[in-house]
Amino acid sequence: MLPTVDTDEQWDAVVPDEALMRPGAEDLCARLGLAGAPLDRFTEGTQPVYAVGDDLVLKLFPGAAADDGLVEARVLSHLQGRLPVPTPRVHASGAYENGWRYVLMSRLPGEDLATAWPRVPRADRERLVTEAGEALAALHALDPGPLADVLGPGDWGAFLGRQRAGAVRRQRERGLPESWLEQIPGFLDAVPLRADAPRVLLHTEFMRQHLLAGPSPGDGGRLALTGLFDFEPAMIGDRAYDFVGVGLFVTRAEPGLLGRFMRAYGRTFEPRELLAHTLLHVYSNLPWYLRELPAPPEPTLDALAETWFGTDGG
Repeated sequence: MLPTVDTDEQWDAVVPDEALMRPGAEDLCARLGLAGAPLDRFTEGTQPVYAVGDDLVLKLFPGAAADDGLVEARVLSHLQGRLPVPTPRVHASGAYENGWRYVLMSRLPGEDLATAWPRVPRADRERLVTEAGEALAALHALDPGPLADVLGPGDWGAFLGRQRAGAVRRQRERGLPESWLEQIPGFLDAVPLRADAPRVLLHTEFMRQHLLAGPSPGDGGRLALTGLFDFEPAMIGDRAYDFVGVGLFVTRAEPGLLGRFMRAYGRTFEPRELLAHTLLHVYSNLPWYLRELPAPPEPTLDALAETWFGTDGG
């Protein structure tokens, strides 16, 4: 029922087109014993994802991203019940038609933290950040060995080398001004990253958009984290790599919050190390971050590191 999607052109033509996607989603639900269940497509995210009734979520992966579907199912199954924050429970997963894969999972309660954040009082923000730090610490404490057959990059040092070699080109393609581009090689030369750092299970996109929050019944209804999701980009590598998402998308240079997160996590990281990982991250987009986050006091990468990843003031 779903057309083949193996190229970017096919993706652009098929995935956004609900007239093409919905019949396939309905057919797959019928095969899974959910015929007639209400389907409500989520508007966010790269992959097509549907709420199935009130309790389930169906995530679809075209052939071009079929490996991501395998990763999502394996990682979620590995995590089940092992973190202090809930993760989706896999109900079914596998191959569909024309190269597509799927994961049918439980729907987590709560509102995504990015949407809720402007309404969250400071005291609740601090508590949520503490809970998030504890959750990431628990994720990194798990043995990633059982997932090594499906998660990259394999050789972490080689990965860092590839990312370093393309760092200037990637940011130039995203429109970073030359005054910033010319600083990147020297900055990376001055911030050595350990190729042999201990390997942990990385979420790689640990951000408000992938955290859910809601009233906690066992804590007088105070706001608490109710879910962590979206593990398709998971990797095995240096734990500092996950703090790119933390600094850019969770604490976002709000005074005191990154220091609080790191205390809950149980380890601190130098701002320049985290900015170096930012430049090497597979999804790095420095021009976008410069538009979204507070500007540094001067246009240098050293100042930028302190502005976004410093822990002074709390």
